[in-house]
Parts: sequence; C-alpha cells; structure tokens
Amino acid sequence: MANAQVKQLTEQALEQGAGVVRLTPTWVPRSFCVPGRRLRLHPNDLYALGAQRGGIDERWFSSTTKADNGPLTAPDEGLSYIYLDGQKVLLVEAMEEMTVEFLGQDQVDRYGRWMMYSKFFDNMYPLPHHLHHSDEMAAKVGRVGKPEAYYYPPQYNFANDTFPYTFFGIEPGTSKDQVIDCLKRWNEGDNQILSLSKAYRLQVGTGWDVPPGILHAPGTYCTYEPQRASDVFSMWQSLIADYQLVDWSMVVKDVPPENHHDFDYLLSLLDWEANVDPHFRDNHFLSPRPAGEPDAQRAEGYQEKWIVYGNDAFSAKELTVLPGRTVTIHDPVAYGLICVQGYGRFGKFAMSSPSLIRYGEMTEDEFFVTCSAANSGVQITNLSSTEPLVILKHFNPGNPDMPQRS
Repeated sequence: MANAQVKQLTEQALEQGAGVVRLTPTWVPRSFCVPGRRLRLHPNDLYALGAQRGGIDERWFSSTTKADNGPLTAPDEGLSYIYLDGQKVLLVEAMEEMTVEFLGQDQVDRYGRWMMYSKFFDNMYPLPHHLHHSDEMAAKVGRVGKPEAYYYPPQYNFANDTFPYTFFGIEPGTSKDQVIDCLKRWNEGDNQILSLSKAYRLQVGTGWDVPPGILHAPGTYCTYEPQRASDVFSMWQSLIADYQLVDWSMVVKDVPPENHHDFDYLLSLLDWEANVDPHFRDNHFLSPRPAGEPDAQRAEGYQEKWIVYGNDAFSAKELTVLPGRTVTIHDPVAYGLICVQGYGRFGKFAMSSPSLIRYGEMTEDEFFVTCSAANSGVQITNLSSTEPLVILKHFNPGNPDMPQRS
C-alpha cells in the first residue's frame, strides 16, 4: 500500500475513533505446537493455514512484529491490522507514517517506536525448555532480545489441559558441564534437561516475569504474554512430553552458523546466575497489585490492577468495569488492549468478548488507544446488568505509573 494511502486511511481511522483504532484478530500457527482450543477460534479453523504450518495456538495483539515461522511464513504473519469500514491498514505502517500521533512525542524521543506486543499462547502440551536471547546475543544474528512476562486470565483458563506446571531455570548446585552434557545427548531421545530444573504449579490470576537468558518450559495454561517486539529463541529440550522430538535446528535458529555446535557459545546464551537463583520465585512471581485505591475505584464503578510490572520493557494492567456502570479511564501513555469478558461501549465503539471466532472474521474485542486519547480519558460503559466488563491493557516501556517490584 502506498504511503499516501496508508496515511489517509490512518487519519480517517483516528478521526472516526477519536484516537482509538479497532484491530483485526491476528492468528499465528506453530508447527511444533498442538492447539489448546481455548482461544475461542472455531474448531474447524485450528488448521486454517494448512496442516503443514501447524495448528493455530497464538493470537497476537497490537503487533508490529512479523512472526518468524520458517520459509512458509506469510509476509504479514503476526502483524496487526487497523480495521476501518471494511478496509484495513497494517498497524506497523500506520505507526511509521504517524508515530507521534500514536505514541506521543515523549515516547518517540525515548524509544522511537512501539517496542512490544502481547499475545495469547494456548497449547495442549507443555513447550520445551527454551530461552530468549539478550540484546547482546541477539545482535550477533541481527535481532533484538526478548524479555517477556506471563499472566493467566481466568476467562481463558476454564480447562488446565495436560500439564499446568512451568519449569523455570536450573536447580541451584547444577554445574555448567551438566547442562552441556544434556545438549550433547540431543539425539539420544530425551536429553533430560528438565531433570536439572524445577516446576512451579501455575495459578489463575497471577503471572511471572521472564527476562532474557532464563530457561523456561511453559505449562498448559492459556497465557497472556506481554513481550518485547522480537521472535528469537533457542530450544534446549530434545523430547517434549514423550511425544514430540525437537530438531537441533530449533536450538540454533538464532545462533551464528559457525557456533551451531559450539557448546560454550550456546551456554553463553544463558544468564547463569539468574537461572540458578535460589530465590527464583521471590524474584519473578507476579501477584496483581492495585492500580489506585481499591475502595475509591469500586465506588466509581471499576477496579484496576497491575498484572505485569517492574519491567523496563513493557507493563500491563487488568481493568474491570462493574455491571451497569460508566467510567472514564485516563492513562499517561498509549496502549493496546483485548477485552476478555463482557460487552458494552469503548469510546465510540461497541465492545464485546466473543464466544466463538471464525478465521478471517472481524471481532469487537481488540483496540489500540493513542497517547492523546489515553491522556484525555476513554469513556467505557458496561451494558450488562450482571457481568463485569474485563479488559487487559499492554503498554510500551516507560509507563510512569508502573510500580517496581519490592
């Protein structure tokens, strides 16, 4: 699409929504995953992109990041679109044309662009123990690092699926040679990397902070994941749940070719001290924190909590508008959002959390709020007399209201 057309459609969308734009659902398949069937995508559409691409087990939000899914990846895979009266324009192109209008001058001066996205990850089986690169290690292959965080929304976790536990890090006292030995046993079936780690029982309504360089094998809760705008990883487990072998290419996907069998180099991808931290839970578990005074908020008709915080790459909140109430919510910076429960009005738009979505169909549950609209305040109405309206909001780095971890 030509730049002039991108700008014209973007200006129309911003004017129509008074600084709020509506986004289309963005579905992403993974060849190494089995859909957990909780994304509200129609069962007939779980393999809508073809069985060779794998099942759809991710939905990406406010994404200006292209998915890295191998040679069959579509040119716009993973990218969000702004929807306007049957037309659409890529969010990344719209932001490139009107960066200040979306993010505000302060965010542009500090960060230059929208640096994060969020997603729902929904898998039937646990993922292999893997890590995401730091900026330093990702730069060696022309990429950027990827911190991420997890939150387990109750609305998308009516079923636990097969393994509601996540392995994090490496048990204190483990030697580096023990980890290298696991990598050397890659073609012997199960390389036993999980025997060096510890599993934590997942809890609905809580989450985890996962910086780069930390090994983690996510369990089978449907997970809301704010993260850096990157898709780098290295998988370190050769056999998943005794059913799926992982090819060595998944270990070295983002490793320079000359280091594909350099075990010392692979070990350097780890933040070793963070992995063997004896207080790992204390330093990474996320319990929601009130975003304001709870009683005062409830009297005004809403409740807001920080669900991802203390992170210099992104943050996230959960907003609940009580039944039958109308509120105006102000934020200091732009944000993306997904509605996970209820229905009502969000600014000038109808808002509803769908029960079932066909692939390619539009929804009323995802939006992006520009800095000016967030500063001015968005009026939100819950049109149900019984059910709360629940929204998850994801922010770029630099939200001045974000609390730090104590």
